[in-house]
Amino acid sequence: MTKTILSSLAIISAMSVSFSQQIKYPVSKKGPVVDTYFGQNVPDPYRWLEDDRSAETAQWVTDQNKVTFAYLDQISFRDQLKKRMEKIWNYERISAPFVEGNYTYFYKNDGLQNQSVLYRKDKSGKEEIFLDPNTFSKDGSTSLGEVSFSKDGSKVAYSISEGGSDWRKVIILDAASKKMTEDTLIDIKFSGLAWFKNEGFYYSSYDKPEGSELSAKTDQHKLYYHKLGTSQKTDEVIFGDKEKRRYVGGSVTEDQAYLIISAANSTSGNELYIKSLNSKGSKIVTIVDNYKSDSYVLENEGSKLYLVTNLKAPNKKIVTVDAANPTPENWKEFIAETKYVLSPSKGSGYFFANYMKDAVSQIVQFDYTGKKVREVTLPGIGTAGGFSSKKKEKTIYYVFTNYVTPGTIYAFEPVSGKSTVYQKPNVDFKSDDFESKQVFYTSKDGTKVPMIITHKKGMVLDGTNPTILYGYGGFNISLTPAFSIANAVWLEQGGVYAVANLRGGGEYGKTWHDAGTKLQKQNVFDDFIAAAEYLIADKYTSSDYLAIRGGSNGGLLVGAVMTQRPDLIKVALPAVGVLDMLRYHTFTAGAGWAYDYGTAEDDAKMFEYLKAYSPVHNVKKGVQYPATMITTGDHDDRVVPAHSFKFAAELQDKQTGPNPVLIRIDVNAGHGAGKSVAQTIQENVDIQSFILFNMGRK
Repeated sequence: MTKTILSSLAIISAMSVSFSQQIKYPVSKKGPVVDTYFGQNVPDPYRWLEDDRSAETAQWVTDQNKVTFAYLDQISFRDQLKKRMEKIWNYERISAPFVEGNYTYFYKNDGLQNQSVLYRKDKSGKEEIFLDPNTFSKDGSTSLGEVSFSKDGSKVAYSISEGGSDWRKVIILDAASKKMTEDTLIDIKFSGLAWFKNEGFYYSSYDKPEGSELSAKTDQHKLYYHKLGTSQKTDEVIFGDKEKRRYVGGSVTEDQAYLIISAANSTSGNELYIKSLNSKGSKIVTIVDNYKSDSYVLENEGSKLYLVTNLKAPNKKIVTVDAANPTPENWKEFIAETKYVLSPSKGSGYFFANYMKDAVSQIVQFDYTGKKVREVTLPGIGTAGGFSSKKKEKTIYYVFTNYVTPGTIYAFEPVSGKSTVYQKPNVDFKSDDFESKQVFYTSKDGTKVPMIITHKKGMVLDGTNPTILYGYGGFNISLTPAFSIANAVWLEQGGVYAVANLRGGGEYGKTWHDAGTKLQKQNVFDDFIAAAEYLIADKYTSSDYLAIRGGSNGGLLVGAVMTQRPDLIKVALPAVGVLDMLRYHTFTAGAGWAYDYGTAEDDAKMFEYLKAYSPVHNVKKGVQYPATMITTGDHDDRVVPAHSFKFAAELQDKQTGPNPVLIRIDVNAGHGAGKSVAQTIQENVDIQSFILFNMGRK
């Protein structure tokens, strides 16, 4: 297959130009809308595309998809690429098991099932399907969300998402019979499901907004308690009905003694509260009363709380405190901050400190006195996740992966420290033929930034290797090595896959995160540009063979870099991106992103800064932009599709030269959660086909 694709590339260059010149984009009418910020008028000619309920917008989506898929249909090797991706994707995947009541549960996908199925075994070993999301809807667009069991495992509540929406329904079953026990709960968003004994559970939601539920602003989150056997209309508001918070969540400690409440107005920084569940009428007690740090309760032993915090510890530490006097002045250090970012978990009566060293995992096991038990020996250099279970469990499970190693589940015995393979996937991919290398390059201001580059062993560095550079750079999110079937197919084609750990992420703690926020956001784009320049200078690739890719905040990254340095890259792939930086905070929960971005309403300086990099506002006539395929879902209610719609309209109107500007819109799909396997495969096939087609080699 590789030879077929590469031989096709010999004639692609001329073909892609001719196809691009023949593209007739749908007409995107311009309206007279003008906004005024601090005395400056800013036109918004495509404001009408923000109306996701209008027939005009729906027709625009249909017309754009016709153009996009007509273009993709002409790529001769697209079907071959799809066959290979389906073949490599078709392997059995099983999750780590977990015990609830009298059953052991686990998820399994036989290979190409659109959604993974939840199975269970009884004590005799008899296996049966418990929940099959593939039966939830005919088109596979309804997915399974959180599954939460009551204390004794006799009851279960699970959420479903329809069409990828963040708005969920919650269904309650008797676990033994699998029969519904009461009416379905509706209109639940950004919520966990935290049971109290077997009596009921806590959940979070917003009041249903007026207007479109996909785009209308939602900014007052509330924590509710649902008592089994009662109507949702009578559910008690536990927190959030008075002072407004945009994000409120509740959890119950494993011993059922405490309700823990986290409240925040942005994606960084939270208040923390605790309420005793041992006595009726107990009051909510404040642990942290401001948004200056991130803190949560990891564990408790009676009234002794173990908290994870970055208060005066940018890389996080664990402290202890008594629940009767839980405020910070009473905290005692338990596991100290180190130079590496800490992400701890608990299970089997131990704590597991997952330290991130230059974006790869190191695991250290501690007992409940704070004594180090051992450093857990991992199978290699990569990402280890899991190490979490109930306190009584004798065995704990973790997953290990990196860019060339499919995720393998290990069973770990905390007493002996022994790891054994529990489930190793049988993937049709020769990991030994590929290698990953971590490099450190220098950004514009002298900052050293890590990047991991993966490719076939023995690859010639001659500047002609098709390369995908991926990044995110925001919201304290870290990009750690993980295997991807789509990336494996890309590597097989001779492609290079590079991931840059940009500022704005969490790879080096809060300091690294803050260095890519608000008036320092340009650092993120500079880091990404410097990564591209490194790959070119070291001849991994060149501008004619370089694609940049990112989603959500990473979609903003791609949009900003392609408008700032269109000469640097051949293909741009912004996915579900935040692309209108002057209006992002007016949609759904977007106002909660202000910690990272700031808003155009803050002050004139912040407005000017946002406008200077906002992708929608920086498309200029007379510029040849890279071949671009924007991807989004028409039901995305997190980053509303209007961002992508308006960016596509601007690019199509102003593009100079033959490079295509397409937008691929998944219908009845959201921000990405619950997307079916079939949809995921086709999207990745289309993206890789588009890249290779526009990197035609002569």
